[in-house]
Amino acid sequence: MITLGNTIPDFEALSTGDKTVKLSDYRNKYLVLYFYPKDNTPGCTQEGQSFRDNIERFAALNTVIVGVSRDTVRVHEGFKCKQEFPFDLLSDADETLCQLFDVIKMKNMYGKQVRGIERSTFLIDPQGVLVREWRKVKVKDHCEEVLQALDELTGSRS
Repeated sequence: MITLGNTIPDFEALSTGDKTVKLSDYRNKYLVLYFYPKDNTPGCTQEGQSFRDNIERFAALNTVIVGVSRDTVRVHEGFKCKQEFPFDLLSDADETLCQLFDVIKMKNMYGKQVRGIERSTFLIDPQGVLVREWRKVKVKDHCEEVLQALDELTGSRS
């Protein structure tokens, strides 16, 4: 499991765009890695749209956005296309990244306990160090919180 202030181990995951990406692909940029429960659900759609609608502000802060869920790349492709997301979505069907970032939790769904992704966001600096994390994310205003953290880290005003 990863902790604040430590370097994230390099990982590899299947991504939209028919590619495999590694954490090291994002060196020299900030990386917002956001974990969400499921494609095409209201909260997950709203969260992705918020990142999409602020993509230029993130780019001005040398920051890349990447979403992660357990959905397949095929499902991700449809979700990304439908929502016009300008960033990649990673498939973590085997839960490797979910385990690394400790985002799989027991949740109540319709009165039953189920294992699922706890909505979480991680901010990784250009050297691969985890510098901020948000767990149990509430979608409303979350994107602004991440941008504010980037402003503080970079000394910018987005």
